[in-house]
Amino acid sequence: MIQQILFAIVAIAVFGFVFDRYSKIYRNIMLGTAYDHGGNEATSIKNMMLVAFGQKKMFKRIVPAILHMFVYVAFLITQIELIEILVDGFFGKHRFFRPIIGPGIYGLMISFIEILSVLALVATFAFLARRNLLKLPRFHKDEMTGWPKLDGNMILILEIILVTCIFTMNGADEVLYNIGHSHAEGVEYHEKGSYGFAISQYLGPLVFGWFTGGEGIGIWVLELLERIGWWGHILVVFLFLAYLPISKHLHIMLAFPNTYFAPQNSRGEMENMPDVMQEVKMMMGLTEMSADAPMDEEMPEFGAKDVFGLSWKNILDAYTCTECGRCTSVCPANMTGKKLSPRKIVMDVRDRAEEVGMMIDSGKQTRENYDDGKSLFDYISREEIHACTTCNACVEACPVMISPLDPILKLRRYEILTESAGPSDWVPMFTSIENGGSPWQVSDARDKWATDATNG
Repeated sequence: MIQQILFAIVAIAVFGFVFDRYSKIYRNIMLGTAYDHGGNEATSIKNMMLVAFGQKKMFKRIVPAILHMFVYVAFLITQIELIEILVDGFFGKHRFFRPIIGPGIYGLMISFIEILSVLALVATFAFLARRNLLKLPRFHKDEMTGWPKLDGNMILILEIILVTCIFTMNGADEVLYNIGHSHAEGVEYHEKGSYGFAISQYLGPLVFGWFTGGEGIGIWVLELLERIGWWGHILVVFLFLAYLPISKHLHIMLAFPNTYFAPQNSRGEMENMPDVMQEVKMMMGLTEMSADAPMDEEMPEFGAKDVFGLSWKNILDAYTCTECGRCTSVCPANMTGKKLSPRKIVMDVRDRAEEVGMMIDSGKQTRENYDDGKSLFDYISREEIHACTTCNACVEACPVMISPLDPILKLRRYEILTESAGPSDWVPMFTSIENGGSPWQVSDARDKWATDATNG
């Protein structure tokens, strides 16, 4: 009974904390402007099932894809055991599903989970080696120092602890079962034999079997180890849930909505700006200014200066980023030594959204009149956004359909259209387009050749 009460207190506290954190993340995402992915439902579902659930884009690099698949499938399937542990914790049971589905099917289910757990453990050590021993270049860029580096390793260490707890629980419980002391549902005190778990039926007696030498103290130690494994398992899961909101592994949840809401227009198609289109139409005489329009009306702000100018999908992209660096590894600007890193752009958007959210939570700022004297340009330099060639290589490479290009274009638009600024070698081109309708600085009008041909 004491364990049930303790479990309920811990679980409710964790779920309350997690709900609060995820509510704030949702609030931060919705700081952005409206967004329409412009597609049909069938295509959205297809993207989500193939890319988020089916991991389609991961398999462009086969080795990390297979390793990631081990962890991913283990994560999905072990949720069955996690549900059982939650039920056991709240109701004071042990192996609640065993009598319901039968010992045979239950044994197969746990065996499958154990095999997947071993494969996930192998993948975890491989990922640690890739990050820390092989030192793959994309994991050692400037933006991957400090917390991002620690974050990448921390979740792998938690995975090792989790698998260790699983086998401690199952292994000790297996030995208890063998000597007729299991407290699992539907198992009588005198029943002996084996649970039949694929790995624990061998690993348990091998590691914990020597405790059975002395009936009294041995059984007590086995029961303690089984409880340590059980509590360790669920506490690591709780820690993982609480840790996700500040981790790149939030993509485990957000990859699904992010791929569902991915834009369905042609890659590279730039978003139309109605305000600019209206201005151009008036300049060309295709429409007239409304007589009711106030003369002192402020000019609209083009592009994005801060997260408020981005769409909520851009901010969702930022929170979904896995920090895998595939976008940066294929970026031609980055490969030629320029400062631009698409991954850093996305990480900066998330960091700025987090900063804005914390300022709002502190009561120092409000969503409606936010002004802390900072903007995205304090995170992302002009040099970075100027280096982008808009080739869409980063968009194609992302395994969860993030577009680092979109915020870059919006920052550029703000700089050029709102601030009337930009690189010195760009400004003459823009001036020529505005004055002569051509990027080349020639004295004749752009359509002079057509007029000459007609008159000639």
